[in-house]
Amino acid sequence: MYSIGIDIGGMSVKIGVVAVDGKIIGKQRVKTANTPEVVVSDIVKVVDNLLKTNDINQKDLLGIGIGCPGAVNGDKGVVDFLPNLGWENVELVKMLKQHFDLPIKISNDANVATLAEALYGSAKDYNSAIMFTLGTGVGGGIVIDKKLYEGGHSRGAELGHMTLFMNGLPCTCGRNGCVECYTSATALINQTKSAMLQNANTKMWQFVDGDIGKVDGKTAFECAKLGDKTANKLVETYVSYLAESMLNLFNIFRPEVFILGGGISAQGEYLVNKLKEYCKKFNYGYKMAPKTEITVAMLGDDAGILGASLLVR
Repeated sequence: MYSIGIDIGGMSVKIGVVAVDGKIIGKQRVKTANTPEVVVSDIVKVVDNLLKTNDINQKDLLGIGIGCPGAVNGDKGVVDFLPNLGWENVELVKMLKQHFDLPIKISNDANVATLAEALYGSAKDYNSAIMFTLGTGVGGGIVIDKKLYEGGHSRGAELGHMTLFMNGLPCTCGRNGCVECYTSATALINQTKSAMLQNANTKMWQFVDGDIGKVDGKTAFECAKLGDKTANKLVETYVSYLAESMLNLFNIFRPEVFILGGGISAQGEYLVNKLKEYCKKFNYGYKMAPKTEITVAMLGDDAGILGASLLVR
């Protein structure tokens, strides 16, 4: 038996046929269209093509799972709000059911990525896991006893919108001081630019060839590795923001493992070791507390497809 996993992104929609053992039998991506109606039409065409190409019938499918960014109501199968695409109150499951007589479920994209890593990826040997995706914003997901925890109406687990600083930086969610404002790749880029403007001698200027517009999430980390003092200070501050955010979740859930995804996670052991050192020092209960392992995501672009497919298992 198989299931269909659909990963809707701002730039592309990735669709795959996944076997029950987690193997992706076939996959395809299409550019994300401007309207939900065209997105659904494209999904139908791609699914039909994948089934035909791989000699699979609809009766061989357990269902269709969808990972979608934004505010998603899994109970109703509705995308309440997806600002990047301008979607509001889109009954996505209902629209797809007009074409497929199958179980169809939907969840937030960060949730499904976490589920994939928990069952097939870097956390497959653990029962409980929490994940941060450190990208333009900060997405999050929680898995307890190998099951996705989404909160009421699938609208919980917005981990990037915990408050890290009261009356802090304004967040796109309408509050101030959110984790996302300090630990996302966007935040790190802003922090890097600010540090560079305050120090004309930092190696970070050389790293970007004197063009501050070339600053990205790697700039501070790579220059810190070269021994640049400004970059080192910046990285240590960023690590403290991220580690404090993680420790809040350690204290609430005490997961067996914490996963880092998104572009910044490409720093791998360099970042992980700094986080472990910080968390060890400030972990509630100190030496007597159960340890939470820290690791990085390993499934890459396939996480969305795999995690979405698991929604209908």
